[in-house]
Amino acid sequence: AALSRRYWALLRCRVWPEDCERAEKAGAGLLGWSLPLLGQQYLDILTSWYCSFQACCNSGDCRISNNFTGLESDLSVRLHGQHLARELVLTTVKGYLEVPQPGKALALSFHGWSGTGKNFVARLLAENLYRDGLRSNCVKTFIATLHFPHPKYMDLYEEKLTSEIKETQEHCHQTLFIFDEAEKLHPGLLEALGPHLAQQTPKNHRVESPKTIFLFLSNLGGNTINAAVLNLLQARGTREEIKLDQLVPQLQAEIAESTDTGFGHSCLVKENLIDFFIPFLPLEYRHVRLCARDAFLSQGLPYTEAALDQIAKMMVYLPKEEQLFSSQGCKSISQRINYFLP
Repeated sequence: AALSRRYWALLRCRVWPEDCERAEKAGAGLLGWSLPLLGQQYLDILTSWYCSFQACCNSGDCRISNNFTGLESDLSVRLHGQHLARELVLTTVKGYLEVPQPGKALALSFHGWSGTGKNFVARLLAENLYRDGLRSNCVKTFIATLHFPHPKYMDLYEEKLTSEIKETQEHCHQTLFIFDEAEKLHPGLLEALGPHLAQQTPKNHRVESPKTIFLFLSNLGGNTINAAVLNLLQARGTREEIKLDQLVPQLQAEIAESTDTGFGHSCLVKENLIDFFIPFLPLEYRHVRLCARDAFLSQGLPYTEAALDQIAKMMVYLPKEEQLFSSQGCKSISQRINYFLP
C-alpha cells in the first residue's frame, strides 16, 4: 500500500506539476526509497501514455522540484561516511536557491578518492532539484576525457561548451552543470568557464536572476585528505569529529601546487571563483558494508549479514599496515553482489 501511494505521488508529479507539493507529502514517508528499475519503467510507460493525449509539462522550469526535504533525507540515509559533504552541500545549495537575486553562480568542487560518493552526491542533487534528475533538460553533465578528448579541437570545444551553457540558461531559470574528472579539463576550457562563475550584475532588478550551480568532481587532493584523516584517527580522534577547517587548507594548498593539472592554476582557483572545496573522506570497512546493503536493496534482493561481510572483505584496504580505508570506496560493489545470488 505504501509503495502504491509512492507510485501515485510520483505519477501526479509528472503529469500534474501544480499538484506536486501535495503528491510529495503523500510520499514523504518513503523519501529514502529508490523505486525498483522495473517499477520506474512502468511509471515511464504510464506517463508517456497519459501525455500522448493530454497536455503535460515535459521540460524546462516547470520540471524543477527543489525538494530540499528529500535531499536532506537522501544525504542522511543513502550517503555513507561523509558528514562534511552532507552538511555543506545541503546548506549551501538550499541557501543559494532560496535567494531571489544570488548575483553569481554557485560553484562547488568535490575532492577525494574514487568511489567516495562525489558522483553519487551530484546525482542526488539532480534527482531532488529536478523531477527528471540527470535526464532533465536543465542538467548537463560533462566528462573531461569523454566530451573533450582531443587537445587539437579545444577551440571548437570551448565554443560549443560556452554555447551550450548559454542555451541551457536561456531555456531554464535554474541550471546544474556537472564536470567530472575536472582535473583533466584543458586550461582553455577552465578559462572559458571563468566568466560564467564570476559576479554578475543583473540587467533588470525587477527580473529574478538566473540561478546556476557548477559542480566540479575531481580525485585531485585525495591523498592529502586521506593522510590528514589518518593522522587524526591515529591521534585517537573519531571520524565524526573531523572539521572542515582541518582539511580544506591542506586540500587547497595541494590543488594550487599541483603541476600535473591546470585546475589549480586556472582562474577558477586563482580568482576565488570556487565557493567551497568539499573533501570526501576515505571510506572504511563499515561504510563498504552499508554500500553492499544498499546495492541489495536497490535491486530488491534479500541479503544476509554474512554476505555483507564477505563483500566488504573482498575489497582492498590501505595503508598496508592499518588496513583502514577502501582503495576503491564503494565502486564495483553492485557487481560483486552477483556472486552471492542463488
